Amino acid sequence: MTSQNPTFTFRAVDPLRDAGLLHSWVTHPKAAFWMMQDARLEDVERAYMEIAADEHHHALFGLRHGEPVFLIERYDPAHRELVGLHEPLPGDVGMHFLTPATDTPVHGFTRSVITAIMAHLFTDPSVERVVVEPDVRNKAVHALNEAVGFVPDREIEKPEKKALLSFCTREQFFAATGVAV
Repeated sequence: MTSQNPTFTFRAVDPLRDAGLLHSWVTHPKAAFWMMQDARLEDVERAYMEIAADEHHHALFGLRHGEPVFLIERYDPAHRELVGLHEPLPGDVGMHFLTPATDTPVHGFTRSVITAIMAHLFTDPSVERVVVEPDVRNKAVHALNEAVGFVPDREIEKPEKKALLSFCTREQFFAATGVAV
């Protein structure tokens, strides 16, 4: 039986070892907002090797019972993703996450994932605010973001999408979830 309130741990993505799993996740039709639908295995491997070599961008798996069950990318918005589109504050960290498609969805799983991700990010005392920029059409992630305390700021034009720039402070996260970090 799958727990509805799982405990997660985190580990760095190993681009060579994990490319097959990542490829199956990011090319699935339900991962359309990840924008890697047509990626070949080598493309995914190369993309995550670039992230692994980048001091401003990190990819982690969220693990349950030692098995990867979601992906998180953490980035510095002063150097990646939002350069020239937003004035970063000290303590800002950017975040993307992906839960893979499943034939046996568990009610509340994705919300528990984003809650765990936010708690994980805020365990770093240097993080004051989490920044996200999901596609404006991704209504499901907007609802999840709101559930953990994100406040939309404005729509921005990125090269690959129109995005909803949103922020969540440690205090907003606590107010929305009751999770103290």
